[in-house]
Amino acid sequence: MAAAADEGFGIFILLTTDHILLHQQTYQRAKVDLSNFCICDENDYLKFVQNSMKKPVIIVLKKNIRILKQWKNNLSSTKFCIGNPLFIVDDEADAASLNTEVNKNQQSAINKNLDEIKTTSASSIYIEVTGTPQSILLQTAKSGWKPYFVYYFKPGREYIGGNFFFRDEIPTQMILTDNNEAQELLEDDEFPQNGLKTALITHLITSAHVVINGGEVCNFLIHPSMKTEHHTWFAEKIGNYLNEIAHSYSEGETKIVFHDIYSELCKTKQDLLEFDKLYSFILDQINKDKIKILVINSFSSYEENTNYETGINIIVGGNSLGRGVTFPKLQTIYYCRVAKSPQADTMWQHARMFGYDRDPGLIRVFMPPVLYKLFSDINRTNNTITAQIGKKGYGNDIKILYPVGVNPTRKNVLDRKKLGVYAGGVNYFPFYPINRDIEKIDKILEPFCDNVYSVSIKMIMQLLELVDSEDINDWDQKTFMGFLNMIMKEKPLAQAKMIVRRNRDIAKGTGTLLSPNDRKLGDDFQEELVFTLYKVSGRKGWKGKELWIPNIKLPGNMIYYSGGY
Repeated sequence: MAAAADEGFGIFILLTTDHILLHQQTYQRAKVDLSNFCICDENDYLKFVQNSMKKPVIIVLKKNIRILKQWKNNLSSTKFCIGNPLFIVDDEADAASLNTEVNKNQQSAINKNLDEIKTTSASSIYIEVTGTPQSILLQTAKSGWKPYFVYYFKPGREYIGGNFFFRDEIPTQMILTDNNEAQELLEDDEFPQNGLKTALITHLITSAHVVINGGEVCNFLIHPSMKTEHHTWFAEKIGNYLNEIAHSYSEGETKIVFHDIYSELCKTKQDLLEFDKLYSFILDQINKDKIKILVINSFSSYEENTNYETGINIIVGGNSLGRGVTFPKLQTIYYCRVAKSPQADTMWQHARMFGYDRDPGLIRVFMPPVLYKLFSDINRTNNTITAQIGKKGYGNDIKILYPVGVNPTRKNVLDRKKLGVYAGGVNYFPFYPINRDIEKIDKILEPFCDNVYSVSIKMIMQLLELVDSEDINDWDQKTFMGFLNMIMKEKPLAQAKMIVRRNRDIAKGTGTLLSPNDRKLGDDFQEELVFTLYKVSGRKGWKGKELWIPNIKLPGNMIYYSGGY
């Protein structure tokens, strides 16, 4: 926005989700970071008018129907927008902005108001910003919300992100809890040693080290579920744990438990302060009631929501803990929320452990194995998305894949008629095949007899360029090329199985292509792409012309997604 102001843009709208905490966080940061701008919130219409374009103006708005309607009218009623371009930055653009009525041939209210705000000026630029772009990348061009281009901001060297926590070898900083612990905690009033209690003690030791060394804040985040009654219960459980520690701190058993966890932290934090000093400080903080337990959800006030900027804090909540709200010096996380039908973008928004001010030696994340596997799969897909963006720079050909059971985003913002959804392990072939150059295909396949071969994905792509369908709705060669390109981005040396068969007498319009033996042969390769080429004689409905017909089976127990055109 600062660069755009240097180029003559004078009116900016900065959109946030309909969340008071996030809106105020954004508004306050804009006032600090852009002091040469006139910064307005949703109630500052008079300030906007009185500024009279003396300074570039930024209007920070929640994506709320009433507020958007009000400012659409405000912009229309002034003469500023008639002769000035409008620059809109939509933070968390995948939330609320997209048309949730697309499959009903209608337009949702927020989406409609944003469209109308765009047209209050003679020209406008609309920038969508998000860390979870799945729903945006899967939009159709017709929707008006598919990006013309995509730019990925690479994190700095000090950033702790997905690749730190979710990799093939589980790092020491990741503590796996029992898959059923959350439910057991809800049902059990006892205080046995468990993941939650270990996480609390970890936070206390970490906080003691941070604060003694001059730090102002250290936070611990607990995300048990979306149900507000669970937030209150977990907060009470933590309060009971603290009381138990206060009453048993002089007992040898309690001290041993603390020391065991201290020793585990020493494995990654070699300069951790001596145990006795930390232990005494923790007990002093508990006795002085210095440790705050904060519940953040729809029932808590803004003042309660923002009371975690200083001190030693334990934050419990659900949906309010996601979508752009940041927690300073967040060192310990306990995440046990399991959704019945998980959405990749929603889950990734809950990953509040990412950031720049974390101490990698002291950070600890507690979650069950089932969630660790899920986050690891999402992280792997995120890496393939950024690899495609880095190579292409455009959003129209970015492909996405997830394991069966994981949705990329909510279904109501994706046009089901245009969205390409392909399952790994399923055979796809064109009913109306065409060869762009059969002689070239013959030449490429000349060294290959009728057999199965291991070949590079690159070679499969060369062959795919030469086969297609008369009807894009029948079999879309470009989509399959995109999937193969995505696989190559993740594994440049990836191999595939190629099955070659000649002199086939297959009738045109048949409901199947592969013989039972070849179908079984292809099914033997579950984790590899299988590309089968049948050369038909042409005698049964193909106008007497020989023709290569492709069949492709994408690898793994995965679902592959492609946005509509």
